[in-house]
Amino acid sequence: MNAATSSGGLHPASGIVTQGYMYAQHPQQQQNALTQSKGSDAKYQNQALYARVGGSAAGSGAASGSYGAAPGAGNAAGTAGVPVSSNAGGQAMADGDSEALYQLMVELFSATNREQALAELSRRRDQNPDLGVALWNAYGVMTILYQEIIAIYPLLNPPALTMSVSNRVCNSLALLQLVATHEQTRMQLLKANVPQLLYPFLSTTSKVKQYDNLRLTSLGVIGALVKYDNREVISFFVVTEFLPLCLKIMDIGSELCKVVATFIFQKIIIDDGGFQYVTSNPKRLHTVLVILNNVVNQMVTMPSGRLLKSVTKCLIRLADNQEAKEKMQEGLSEHLRDSTFAHVLAEDVSYRRLIYQLLVKLS
Repeated sequence: MNAATSSGGLHPASGIVTQGYMYAQHPQQQQNALTQSKGSDAKYQNQALYARVGGSAAGSGAASGSYGAAPGAGNAAGTAGVPVSSNAGGQAMADGDSEALYQLMVELFSATNREQALAELSRRRDQNPDLGVALWNAYGVMTILYQEIIAIYPLLNPPALTMSVSNRVCNSLALLQLVATHEQTRMQLLKANVPQLLYPFLSTTSKVKQYDNLRLTSLGVIGALVKYDNREVISFFVVTEFLPLCLKIMDIGSELCKVVATFIFQKIIIDDGGFQYVTSNPKRLHTVLVILNNVVNQMVTMPSGRLLKSVTKCLIRLADNQEAKEKMQEGLSEHLRDSTFAHVLAEDVSYRRLIYQLLVKLS
């Protein structure tokens, strides 16, 4: 499997296709879907979007490698070569409010209405638990989301991102998170290398709100993938060099970004493969321990109970390695041993148990 660069850029041979999407290859079919959806004599004509789910498209195909399937390729719905039934989209969503969601998905094909449709779909994303499946199986919809993401790459460096553009992309990422969360589409999204499309966002360093929102929402997509403790998912993020990006955000990100990034790092090292990757290299292990200490030290003036607990869980796990344990015995932040966070200890019983467990483990 090819990897992304540690700086967050996409490896040219990573298997991710960023040009020649199905969206651009079938304008007539898109127009047909739009036209059919506006008819008044059929209740479910919005489902025209799903008419070609599972059908092959000219010029499509999966790239080689275990994670080499191209986003938006394999079939017209962007399922990365995983066959689906022709009525998969229709089965994914029920009647009633779902009809409005269908119409919003149709509006994504209109350049004029897309921004509003993205915002409305994002706002309504909790209305139907299978919306992620419908988005994944809908003809051309995933390709639109990919294009929305890729279109702002030129605005990342030098920083030129406006708040309105950031909000638009964050809405696309919120929909992507639905796909990452659903058990039927999670692994397909991963095998299509889609998370690597987010690495350029994570590599940004600007601290203005529009970039911070972009990083936070991107981390939300990755967090949705790792939360289920799947070894294949963890292996993907180890091999594609996500960890340097994650550690950087833990070190210099906003509080919310730190919380999510530390949670993701915790999930990675809970897995034996991720734990081995971090602890097998002395320089890498040293860097990780330094950053975890930095996170603790940065909370002296403004403590965060959530972040303290995540950092402590990471340290407890790393203490399972003898070298890491010895380094922590010598260099663990004194703020975890003294009364710096006494008020957090007093208010949070679960944190008291965690810090006690860590200190006992290091004794």
